[in-house]
Amino acid sequence: MIADLDSAPIPEPEKVLLRFIRRVNGASFELSRDEVATVVAAGFSEEAIYDAISVCALFNFYNRWCDGAGVNPMAPEHHALGGKRMAENGYAPRKD
Repeated sequence: MIADLDSAPIPEPEKVLLRFIRRVNGASFELSRDEVATVVAAGFSEEAIYDAISVCALFNFYNRWCDGAGVNPMAPEHHALGGKRMAENGYAPRKD
């Protein structure tokens, strides 16, 4: 999806939302009401759009905070373990 959203095997409405979020991420100061209307026309509520914008903004914050604070990235194998855990248990905390 990152390399070529247009050919990604996801529904068109999700592509519309991701194109919008790409604009939020890179040129939020240029967004227009028409762009929001396009996402609404694709089937997303204003609340869903707000949530998507919030997630984008929070990840931007987290990334900059980690970079500025010198937090080191996790090793790929740790990401894989986290992905496996979430696939099996969702976002619920572990009950060891």
